[in-house]
Amino acid sequence: MYDLSVKFCGVGFGNPFILPSGIITEIPEHKKAIEAGVGGVTLKSLTYERREGNPLPRIWKYDCGMINSVGLRNAGIEKGSQEIAKFLSEHKEIPIIVSLFATKIKEFLYLVEKIVPLNPSFIELNLSCPNVDDEFGKSLGMEKGAAGEIVKSVKKISGKVPILAKLSPNVNDIADIARSCEEAGVDGIVAINTVGPGMIIDINKKKPVLGAKKGGVSGPGILPVTVRCVYEIYEAVKIPIIGMGGITKWQDVVEAMMAGATLVGVGTASYSKGMKVYEDLKLGLQAYMGKEGIKNLKELVGAGHKN
Repeated sequence: MYDLSVKFCGVGFGNPFILPSGIITEIPEHKKAIEAGVGGVTLKSLTYERREGNPLPRIWKYDCGMINSVGLRNAGIEKGSQEIAKFLSEHKEIPIIVSLFATKIKEFLYLVEKIVPLNPSFIELNLSCPNVDDEFGKSLGMEKGAAGEIVKSVKKISGKVPILAKLSPNVNDIADIARSCEEAGVDGIVAINTVGPGMIIDINKKKPVLGAKKGGVSGPGILPVTVRCVYEIYEAVKIPIIGMGGITKWQDVVEAMMAGATLVGVGTASYSKGMKVYEDLKLGLQAYMGKEGIKNLKELVGAGHKN
């Protein structure tokens, strides 16, 4: 068997597979991903106040993936932080990433202040929800000034907890935004969030299928966007990248890592294939390593830039 362990910002992961935020909606239920063998877990994004989410239906599968408009449904930071504290105390076997979303810098600061004492492995700043506007009038992370300012402010209070910035693909120059976050002190980049928003219309009912009408697009159809974004970010920054979006099979994992990802998020595939997808990906990746004579996954990271 080939070694799948990797280091990310100095933190050890048993394998490169991450459960992205939002795939599992209740914090205690994230243990299912741990039991399935993931290398790390990102918990559902928390916001300043409780959010009920968007109208039903919120998720819809289609031929090339899925479209969703959950709307950041969560319990809010007060109750959520208590649930996170309990979860962290019960699950020390793998790295846990706490994801936070806000529409104002002062809200981000409050959220981070609540989470830092819990000492998670990482804090992810969700700067990329496609359906929520921020105080700058655009989705968070849409311009480097806003993203950099948020990171800079948060780093002043984050202490030893590494900060990750999750970026949107729906921008003109994602590499420039990643570079701005790096200059502001962020420790790693997560790319990408869902593409869109998009829309699907039920031609029989003559109306959009989602309750909120539009939503973020994920699944196999967005893989080329993920690979391009990770590739461009890798050439722009020196900090490590978690690549996600459309990764379904082991070949996709290799492609994302060759583009520059150290860790790989697998989310929508856990809906279509079930939690067993993580073990299938491990076996496929190990077989590829054996065939190619690869002893360490570091040999794959950024390999697509060498030719």
